Amino acid sequence: QVQVVESGGGLVQAGGSLILFCAASGSISSINAMGWYRQAPGKQREVVAAIHKGATTTYADSVKGRSTIPRDNDKNTVYLQMNSLKAEDTAVYYCEAELGVSREYWGKGTLVTVSL
Repeated sequence: QVQVVESGGGLVQAGGSLILFCAASGSISSINAMGWYRQAPGKQREVVAAIHKGATTTYADSVKGRSTIPRDNDKNTVYLQMNSLKAEDTAVYYCEAELGVSREYWGKGTLVTVSL
């Protein structure tokens, strides 16, 4: 069994910054990739950022240049740091840990609300 838990959401002013934290635990031999996704009201879940075991990162165009996704492979943890927050960043943010083919585990999500 694998558990994924996010933390760090809350209310942030537009133009501000946030740091989200995610930790995976349980029966883990290795994690191929960890990622952050978000789902805004009435919209589909979308990828925000992802980092693979070899440290290759990908970012959604909407957050590129103002986000980073540091990862600690030894601790099975990943952060999402976002700057210059906008109202459209408001969403529930989910962490995902990919352990292999068809072995994806998700956290329950943490709400980020950006106020104008």
